[in-house]
Amino acid sequence: MSEFRSMMRLAVPLALTELSWVSMGFVDTVMVGRLPYSAVAIGAVSLGSVIFYTIGLFGSGMTLGLDTLVSQAYGAGKLEECHRWFFNALYLTLILAPAMMLLIFAVVPALKYCGIDAQVLSYAVPFLKLLVWSTLPLALYFTFRRYLQSMNIVGPVVFAAVSANVVNLLGNWALVYGHLGFPALGVKGSACSTLISRSYMMTVLAVAAVYYDRKRGSGLWRASRRLEMNRIRRLVRLGLPASAQFALEIGAFSVATVLIARLGAVPLAGHQIAQNTAGLTFMVPLGISAAAAVRVGQALGAGDFDRAARAGWMAIAFGEAFMFCSAVVLFIFPRAIARIYSPQPEVISMGAKLLLVAAIFQLFDGLQVVATGSLRGAGNTRTPMLAHLLGYWIIGVPLGATLCFKFGLGAVGFWVGLCVALITIGIILLVMWRKAPADFARRPFAATFH
Repeated sequence: MSEFRSMMRLAVPLALTELSWVSMGFVDTVMVGRLPYSAVAIGAVSLGSVIFYTIGLFGSGMTLGLDTLVSQAYGAGKLEECHRWFFNALYLTLILAPAMMLLIFAVVPALKYCGIDAQVLSYAVPFLKLLVWSTLPLALYFTFRRYLQSMNIVGPVVFAAVSANVVNLLGNWALVYGHLGFPALGVKGSACSTLISRSYMMTVLAVAAVYYDRKRGSGLWRASRRLEMNRIRRLVRLGLPASAQFALEIGAFSVATVLIARLGAVPLAGHQIAQNTAGLTFMVPLGISAAAAVRVGQALGAGDFDRAARAGWMAIAFGEAFMFCSAVVLFIFPRAIARIYSPQPEVISMGAKLLLVAAIFQLFDGLQVVATGSLRGAGNTRTPMLAHLLGYWIIGVPLGATLCFKFGLGAVGFWVGLCVALITIGIILLVMWRKAPADFARRPFAATFH
């Protein structure tokens, strides 16, 4: 019962944070979906966003090792270690973010050779060129967030995400349509609003880190701020597989977006609706996954292996309960959900078809992401990466492309391939977590942060 309460105190705020995070993308899509060129605008935001996330989140994901290292150090009562890991993660972020920005800029010219609808591309490229400037604020936000939540400081994390939605909504209203004296920038206005929102979130968490250190007297500024290459290497060893896993997953949806874009604006708009909605439901188990990583890591740092196992299984149960409910909603109301995004009948019809496919994989999507978090808390980021490589790139994407183009099933065919991928990944990671507790006693978790 004690673990249930502890998990709920952490999982609920983090799930709310993830929902708030993805709701910003929902607002962006809905706002541009009301422009006169609805399908094209939605498709442009979809294409630009997914390219940004594929590359930009790879750099941000390199700090995922903080979930393991800070939570285990905190569980062992080593606050100075928490701070030293945090400072070195900041240095790593400052190195990686500019590299990610340059890579995104390098990809832009290649888009014209991908057979993407010319009208969609004409709006997507300016959108992406503005969005890329949010790379550093976003990466710093994730670093601050993982440091704070690993030490059970989740209040400012929730506040930053929820209040950023207000900033983003006002920004879209003002910049997309030209209110409050601003010019009507259309799709580009949505990118500007996102940049402002992400900078705001980063600032809030930076202030929170300083405030809570002073409040608790945890010694943040007394800890060594020296760049330590052994810590950077440890962060990279943990973060690279986790980041690669994110890139493999987002990359699969990126490829789906680029290939579906070849079918025209309407299939692409329907794809964005389904992807955005599935992303919305995914955010709750993603928040639970973050809580699982922290709770498992803290328990292992304290040497309590039974509590670590209970935390992982409890998180999986929470995630599956929510995703069952979301699957039911997607099955019953696909057209009503699609109608929120666009008034165009053909876009609504396409979005509704893809939402039915999304309903099928809900349980497995929740399972794989929560199991990933539990394994990350135990320091295992390699297994989820390999599972995503197999599920998406050896099975899902080839199958989806074949069904889409060779068998003429279009966007629905590609989503069937993605569905099969998620079922495969979910089953693999469930089996791996089931085996994980047997390894706990053989690994010196309390020493991993030294």
